[in-house]
Amino acid sequence: MSDHNPGLRPWRDIARRQCRQIMVGNVPVGGGAPVTVQTMTNTLTHDVRATIDQIRRCEEAGVDIIRVSCPDEESTAALKQIVRAAKVPIVADIHFHYKRALEAADAGAACLRINPGNIGSAARVKEVVDAAKANGCAIRIGVNAGSLERDLLEKYGEPCPEALVESALDHIKLLQDQDFHAYKVAVKASDVFLAVAAYMQLADAVDCPLHLGITEAGGLIGGTVKSAIGIGNLLWAGVGDTIRVSLSAEPEEEVRVGYEILKSLGIRTRGVRVVSCPSCARQGFDVIRTVQALEARLAHINTPLSLSVLGCVVNGPGEARETDIGITGGGNGKHMVYLSGITDHHVQDADMIDHIVKLVEAKAAEIEAATTDAGGADAGAESVAAE
Repeated sequence: MSDHNPGLRPWRDIARRQCRQIMVGNVPVGGGAPVTVQTMTNTLTHDVRATIDQIRRCEEAGVDIIRVSCPDEESTAALKQIVRAAKVPIVADIHFHYKRALEAADAGAACLRINPGNIGSAARVKEVVDAAKANGCAIRIGVNAGSLERDLLEKYGEPCPEALVESALDHIKLLQDQDFHAYKVAVKASDVFLAVAAYMQLADAVDCPLHLGITEAGGLIGGTVKSAIGIGNLLWAGVGDTIRVSLSAEPEEEVRVGYEILKSLGIRTRGVRVVSCPSCARQGFDVIRTVQALEARLAHINTPLSLSVLGCVVNGPGEARETDIGITGGGNGKHMVYLSGITDHHVQDADMIDHIVKLVEAKAAEIEAATTDAGGADAGAESVAAE
C-alpha cells in the first residue's frame, strides 16, 4: 500500500519486495524500513573542513546516508573527524586496497563500499570482514557495468544483466563464506535498460537489501530524467531499499532529486510537494517565476504538505481540492487562495508570494504540533534512524 489513502486507490499501491534488514549505523535499510536517500561527497576527503561543510548542506537537504571516497591513507586518517562531525552514517568508498578498508572501519565508518573480489586473496577478504564485524560495519557490494571482471566480459561478450548479476553473486559468496551477512548490493549501469533488467533479476536471486542507482547518469537535467525513469521504474515495481541519484551536480542536488522521485511515488514525503501548471496565456500571474520563488523560499520546510500553484481557473479549483494550500490566478491581479481544498480568501498579486509562504509555514507548524501532541517525534524530518 502507498501513502495515498492506502487501499482506497489500489492503482496507487506499491507492494515492496520482502528482504532482510541490515543496519547502516543507526539507519535501517531493507526489511520494510523507509527507502533511504544517499549521496556522495566530491571534496578531497583529507580537506576535513570542506568535506564537513558539504555534508552539512546534504544533511539540510535531508540526506540519510553519505558516502565518502577513501583513495589513500590521508583520507582514512581524516575519516575519524568526519564521522564524528556528521549527523548521518558515513560509508567509506574503497577500491582495491584492502588496508584502506581496515583503516576506514577503525575510523568509525558505518559501511564499507567494496567489491570483495577486488580486495585480493581470501586472507585479505577475511581481514576486511573481521574488521567490519569488529566495528559493526555493514558492507555494500557495488557492481558496475563499466568495471566488470574480464572473465565475465569474455563469457558474455558485453555487459548484460546476467553478467552483472553473476558478478554480484560471486562477490556475495566471498562474504557468505566468511559468515558475513550485513551487506547490501548494487548492480549499476549508465544504460537504463541494462540497470533495470539487472536489478530485477538480482531481486529474484537474493534476499538482501538493494541499493539503486543509474550510474554516470549525466548532468542535473539529463541525469535527473534518466534516474527518475530507472530508479522510479524499479521502486514502482517494489524493488529497492536505498537510492543514490548520480548527477554531475552538487551532492545536495542529488538528495533533492532523490526525494522528488520518492515523493512522486508516494513512498516517502518530505517538505512541500508543489503541483503547478506549465502556464499559458490564460495565467493570471507569472506562474514560472512564482513557483521558482516559492520553491526557494520554502526549501527549509521539512514537514510533508502539498501546495498547488495554478495560473487560471481551468484546472486550478480541481487541483486545489487535492492540496493543503492552493492559489489560482484571477483577473486584475486578484487571486483565490484555497485552504484544505476550500475557497477561503483572495490575495493581491504584489502580496501573493509572501502570503503563501506564511500560510505554508503556519500549516507546517500546525502539522508538527499535532504530530507532537499525538506522540510522534520529528515527523517532518521523517527520520529513519532506529530508536
